[in-house]
Parts: sequence; C-alpha cells; structure tokens
Amino acid sequence: MSDSESVPPAGTPEAAAPPEPARRIASGYAFAGPALDLGALLWDGRCLPGAPVRVPLSVLNRHGLVAGATGTGKTKTLQLIAEQLSAQGVPVFLADVKGDLSGIARPGQDGDRVRRRAGEVGQEWTPAGFPAEFYALGGLGHGIPVRAGVTSFGPLLLAKVLGLNRTQEQSLALIFHYADTKGLELVDLKDLRAVTAFLTSDEGRAELKTVGGLSSATAGVILRSLTAFEAQGMADFFGEPEFDTADLLRTAPDGRGVVSVLELPAVQDKPLLFSTFLMWLLADLFHDLPEVGDVDRPKLVFFFDEAHLLFDDASKAFLESVTQTVRLIRSKGVGVFFVTQTPKDVPGDVLAQLGNRIQHALRAFTPDDHKALRATVRTFPESPYDLEELLTGLGTGEAVVTVLGETGAPTPVAATRLRAPRSLMGPVDTAVLDEAVRRSPLHGRYAQAVDRESAYERLNAARPPETAPAPASRKGPREEPSLVEQVVGSGVFRSLARSVGTQLGREITRSLFGTARRRR
Repeated sequence: MSDSESVPPAGTPEAAAPPEPARRIASGYAFAGPALDLGALLWDGRCLPGAPVRVPLSVLNRHGLVAGATGTGKTKTLQLIAEQLSAQGVPVFLADVKGDLSGIARPGQDGDRVRRRAGEVGQEWTPAGFPAEFYALGGLGHGIPVRAGVTSFGPLLLAKVLGLNRTQEQSLALIFHYADTKGLELVDLKDLRAVTAFLTSDEGRAELKTVGGLSSATAGVILRSLTAFEAQGMADFFGEPEFDTADLLRTAPDGRGVVSVLELPAVQDKPLLFSTFLMWLLADLFHDLPEVGDVDRPKLVFFFDEAHLLFDDASKAFLESVTQTVRLIRSKGVGVFFVTQTPKDVPGDVLAQLGNRIQHALRAFTPDDHKALRATVRTFPESPYDLEELLTGLGTGEAVVTVLGETGAPTPVAATRLRAPRSLMGPVDTAVLDEAVRRSPLHGRYAQAVDRESAYERLNAARPPETAPAPASRKGPREEPSLVEQVVGSGVFRSLARSVGTQLGREITRSLFGTARRRR
C-alpha cells in the first residue's frame, strides 16, 4: 500500500479504470448532494484520481476525529476541510496550537510540490484566501482577546483547570451555587477568592451548614490553587468583556463562512488551560443555540486540537458532561472534530459519537506503540486493506478515511491521498496578523479589559463606622487585615448574606456542564 510506484497520469485508461475492489470502495463515496473533496483513493500503491474520496456536507454535524502521529499532516487536513466549509457558507472554528494556521487568510503559493499533488489527486488547484478572524486567550498573543467570566465558566471546568480532586470539585460547585443564589457575580478570580474566604469565616460558615458546609482544609486547597494559577499569569483569561460565542457563527458579506482561528502559541506551555477553554466555548454554544435537528449543512464546525489533554485525569462527572455535550450539540447544528494522535486518547463513549474518521499515519517503534496501533485498527469497519501495515506506511498528507454517507451508514475504509490546501500553508507575518486584528469589527468590543463592580468589590466595601478596630497583636503592630477579615467585617456582605437572592441570582441557570450565562 505504499506510494512508491509511479502514478498514472489523469485521463489514462489505467487511471480511469481502477480495479474492482477499488471501484467498490469508490462507489461508497459517490454522493448526490453537496460534499467536501478530501482527495483520491490509494490502492495497491497507486493514486487513482478518478476515484475521489469525499464527505457529505450534511453529515459534518455528526462529529469526527482527525488523528495521527506528529508530522503526518493533520494540520493541513484541518486547513483543507476548513477552506471548503468556508466556501460552502459554513463558519469554522480552528484551534491553532502551533501558530501555522493563520495562512488560511492568504492565497497559497504555487510550486512544484503543489502542482504535483494536484495532478496526482485530480485537483484543479488555484490559490485562494478565506475570511478569517484571529483570537487569543486573554489577549496573550496575536488576536482579539477571548475572556470568560468565572460565573459562566462554571465549577466543573474550573476544577479541571485547577487540578482539583472529586471532593474539592464538589466543594467548588457548592461555592458557585452559593454565589448564584445570592446574586454574587464571579467575574474574575479575585471574586471567587473573596466568596471562598467568607464561607470559611465564623459568620459565613453558617451559610452552608444545611448543605454540608465547606471545610477549611478544602477551601485552603482551592485558595492556594487559585493563587498559584494567578502566579502563572492566568488571571487575564477570566474577566470582561466576556466573549460571545455567537460571534463564531458569522458569515462574510460574500456568503462564505468566517474561519475563527484561536491563536495558541503563546500558551503552548499551558495545554490544559487552552483545552479546557475550548470546552467552555463548546459548552457555551450548547447552552445558547436552539434545537434545529437534522440540517443540510452545519451551522458551525468546531476543531478541538490536542483533545487528549481534555480527558487526562478527568473526573467521572467531567467525562459524562463532555459525552453529553458532544452527543446533544449535534441537534443544534454544530459539528465537533477532535484532533489527537490516536483514537485511544478519546474515551470510548465520546469516540462512539464520532462518525467521520480521518486517520493519518501511526508510528510503531515500541510495544506501547504496537498496542495503540492494534487498538486503532479495531475501531475501523471491516476492510480489504491490511490496516496495520497501511497505517504505518502512509506518507505525509495521506490518511485512512471512513465517513458517514448521506443515509447515515459508514462508507468503506479508503486509503486516501489528500488534496493540497488552496490557502497559504504556513503562518502569516505577525505584523500582518496584528493589522488584521486591529481592522476587525470585533476589536473595539473585546480589546479593552473592563473591571466593573462584582463580588470582590461588594464584599470589600468600607466597614460601618461603629465597627471597632481589633486589638493589636502582642507580636507587634497589626498588619493589614486579611481577605477573610475584610469580608467578615463588611456590612455590605452581611446584608447580602441575609438576602434571598437578587434578580441576577434567579436568572443564572447552569447547563449540564455547569456553565452559565446571564440572559442576553
């Protein structure tokens, strides 16, 4: 199944008449409706340009997996699919971990390699750029800042970012519940610290007595985790203005879908943070979008890179929420593609939801590699290929494909030489990128961070005049009051703690993932 043999020129009898097994496979990709062209069938070492491998546009909300070892071409596959979705009027979200997807906004460069690949797969290649918006988490990097309020991020996702265990996660959920019911909006991390500190004070402890309470030890772990998190420069990711995920659903004036590229190179050393933020974006879309059922084309296709990081050491509740979100968001017209190295990186319940598969080459250098290879082969339908041999022999830009057909049945497994993207296969200059960000109509809405009054400010309001100062410590002059002392001494909070909840508190509802957003 290697590609070492010569490729017959397109239009020759040998290219036009593939052997019978290849014809049977090719017939599984002959769709009547709109479809994306992935490439051409590989059979017995030959690329057959007359046997295109395609995926119907209507099944791209049935989710998918793009997998393969480093350097096998996964990024170019994302770019190829994103271009064609945009051309069909479908918005796309891309997580750009390595920083080389920004070229999608610029026409590609012609050359011998591009022309050779186009000739091999029967592609009429012309350069083209596509409408794109560039984002950066918290403004760290080149892009429009993407921020989330702590309230809307929710306890499950925050517990994952902070590395809390199950008991600590439950306690964090209790803190969020209290803040929700009392109308204390948690915009940034200092808001969460203030509420946590109050609930471990003598006065605040009684507030949670009827629901189990919050131990000082657990609260201490949460507070220390928040402090360490902020010390790593993570505070900027939480705050306002909060990103409205509806902005991911836009189309350009010419009808093409906007490609939203989240630039992540600046946070490559914090993979758990960006993978969890991607899950927040997806969960927020799920929370807001109406049910649409089956559609002729998705409303958005979301590519979730470095997906394995999301599932590493995840709690049972977290995994259940991921599975439910992926399962249910399909009926809201959103397709999700997980991008990782092997299918075993994705839990079985999630993998079962992924109807479209593009598997690039796998490496088998160690016993663990061989085990992963065999596990991958077992996830594919029966095939005339020797998949173990094929998956270790694929070249860069080649993959094993099986997708859902227009009737919902899986297509035959097809070894595929993929088409060349039409846009620039590499990053654009940072000066060009920054200029594109400044010209964006979203720049004025999100560029400047806002720190309005929220839980921290309300809890740390001035003490009442009649509050007497505490006696000085016998060890020396009294230091500045601690956060707990400030909160306990706040007359404003005493009033809040006795209240039955504000209008804001009644409006907060949490999705199955624990995310929330105030009614827009």
